[in-house]
Amino acid sequence: MAVEPDALKQIGNVSRLPILAGPVAVMPDVHVGKGATVGTVIPTRAAIIPAAVGVDIGCGMIAVKTNLTASDLPENLGRIRSQIERDVPVGFEFHDDPLDPKGSLQAKGLVRRMKELESRLAKLRILGRIGRLDTARMWRQLGSLGGGNHFIEICLDTAGGVWIMLHSGSRNVGKTIGEGAMNMAKEVAKRVDRQLPDRDLAWLDEGTPEFDAYVEALAWAQEYAALNRDLMLHLVHGAVEKALGRDVRFVGEATNCHHNYARVEEHFGENVWITRKGAVSARRGEMGIIPGSMGARSFIVRGKGNAASYCSCSHGAGRRMSRSAAKRAFSRDDVVRQTAGVECRKDEGVVDEIPAAYKDIEAVMAAQSDLVEVVATLKQVLCVKG
Repeated sequence: MAVEPDALKQIGNVSRLPILAGPVAVMPDVHVGKGATVGTVIPTRAAIIPAAVGVDIGCGMIAVKTNLTASDLPENLGRIRSQIERDVPVGFEFHDDPLDPKGSLQAKGLVRRMKELESRLAKLRILGRIGRLDTARMWRQLGSLGGGNHFIEICLDTAGGVWIMLHSGSRNVGKTIGEGAMNMAKEVAKRVDRQLPDRDLAWLDEGTPEFDAYVEALAWAQEYAALNRDLMLHLVHGAVEKALGRDVRFVGEATNCHHNYARVEEHFGENVWITRKGAVSARRGEMGIIPGSMGARSFIVRGKGNAASYCSCSHGAGRRMSRSAAKRAFSRDDVVRQTAGVECRKDEGVVDEIPAAYKDIEAVMAAQSDLVEVVATLKQVLCVKG
């Protein structure tokens, strides 16, 4: 697949860093990001590049099949969409009070995870380096969507089964931690006179206080992001039940996967840091989610464990034009045409998310047949965006 010149330049910049533990793996949805391209897997030895992880730490997907079929859904899905938008804050909105899910054993587990995160927060060493953290807002943002390319969808598989799928991350706290770590890395680079092809590629070295503080906060924010998705799934599940006036059960386990994160993994006989910036872990047998744009198909996949990709796959279609370029190129009428048959916003505020602003998901999937196998093909019938 074609790669834009600016993205090639960023890939080249990363590939020359002395901390690399092997080649950079480029996914078929690759495009320009901050410092490093979105859609790359970066192996590093005894170091992490905070900008490569990004500011939406732990951003990712969750999807689960329900016992509903297409015939269980009303012809007009507006009521379901309205109920979801009432129950799940989107954009800059958040809950009036921190969530206290009640009911199922799953919900009780969610509360326990919230309390565990809360107990660990005060001990995070990075707090002394990132300034004031709005903790009240942070807990009220748990179970909220955010904006940009984040979404909640009701989808149908090829057999008519109904799925719930959503995309979100660590909200403002992940952004705060990410930006704080990027600033620390730049300060370190300046202090040691580190020569960099791009200031955003500054890294933190193992064994330093800055590295330890970041890694601790990174793990915390990744857990926050996963919990945020689980909480939203709980809320969307309840919203669908309220809108339909019936019980809805999940069929099988939900797949919850990050696509902006870093962790230690063993590759080619060595433990290294693997940063997936817009990429999903795809070890042999591991389940993942590759969404298309709001008008294209999405895929539940099973990893093939391809060693050359560090057992990874793409995280979606990937943008083919910037948000500003999309706003210049398309109009509200284009959104209406390209999202025909989908219950969703069709106003000027989502023009930058129009399907044509993204790469062809079918081509992206064809380019990674050696990385994953498709388990289920989904098409959205309802999409909620911030």
